[in-house]
Amino acid sequence: MQNQAHEDLRYLLALSLAPKIGPSVFKAIIAYSGSATNFFQLPRGKVAKTPKVGEKLLALRNQENELLRKADDLIKECQKRNFEILSSIHPHFPQRFKQQEDSPVVIFAQGKANLNFDRTVGVVGTRSATSYGKSATRKIIEDLAIYQPAIISGLAYGIDIEAHRAALAVGLPTIAVMGSPIDRIYPAVHRKTAESILETGGLISEYAPGSTMVPGNFPARNRIIASLSDALIVVEAAEKGGALITAEIAYSYDKDVFAVPGNLQSQYSEGCNLLIKKMKANIYTGPNDIAEALFWSKPGEVKTQKPSFDLTNRDEDEQEILKLLKEKGDVEIDSLSISTEIPLGLLSSKLLALEFEGIVKSLPGKKYRLLV
Repeated sequence: MQNQAHEDLRYLLALSLAPKIGPSVFKAIIAYSGSATNFFQLPRGKVAKTPKVGEKLLALRNQENELLRKADDLIKECQKRNFEILSSIHPHFPQRFKQQEDSPVVIFAQGKANLNFDRTVGVVGTRSATSYGKSATRKIIEDLAIYQPAIISGLAYGIDIEAHRAALAVGLPTIAVMGSPIDRIYPAVHRKTAESILETGGLISEYAPGSTMVPGNFPARNRIIASLSDALIVVEAAEKGGALITAEIAYSYDKDVFAVPGNLQSQYSEGCNLLIKKMKANIYTGPNDIAEALFWSKPGEVKTQKPSFDLTNRDEDEQEILKLLKEKGDVEIDSLSISTEIPLGLLSSKLLALEFEGIVKSLPGKKYRLLV
């Protein structure tokens, strides 16, 4: 069994090292072929039917030996330097990744290998954090400590490193998602904090040891922060920048996004205020905002239960609304109106009444979520 697992990893890494294969193409190959091993070993005609796979990708099968050699070298390097290779077939691979098509298929980790924490909160913000932003970050994490989430951030200057340090100070595990290869701490001045993170949390990167660090790695890693976070808090952000990118991605993933409102005269509050204005983030006022959104309870409390209701006691329109929300998850109000054939005006009043009863919740972007 162990030998088979090793072979599976060799072929999976070999495929991941092939040029021009992004996460979505990789996952299409695995879904159709059954495994990376099968991609190389199944008859060419069968593999050729794989969606998104054309002649250029099929030609990779002729490079099997070369790709396997690179995979073997990478495995040896990681074993030598105590880096964990977490692939989609590894038990410690983040289950949260499976919800997004563009999530990595292989990541490299150091420290805590099992990334499947019960609760996670991402905290991001500008690299040019103000004293207010730093103190707000510390306060947020101190207040969240009672719920014992893992704190996810990016090891960057400003809000990110403040979040990691605040988590360490209150004894919370924290995960640093690196835009650099796993063997290169960037920025180097954060090495001491990175070493402390390894004791209870970990460093992760989708970039193998020895690989080239390029500017595009850093925006790309933002999707990993968003994917690993059950909720994302933006503390300070300019109108453009990595924190806003992370928030936009988290919003597209239907994550709960929160923004700390700031001074109208501060450029580093523009991004947060804009997220709130565009209804892509809720206003963060305290830890209860997160707990209520994610149905968390404090230790010793009775676990927060979603309200229940009897569908048979609802009128026909409400039944249609609730059935659709149960089936589809978060739904934008225009889509609800089209699907249920309920006029927008009437639908809005129905949703408001259901929200007052605690049965549905309004979300940024004019979406609604069933709470039962």
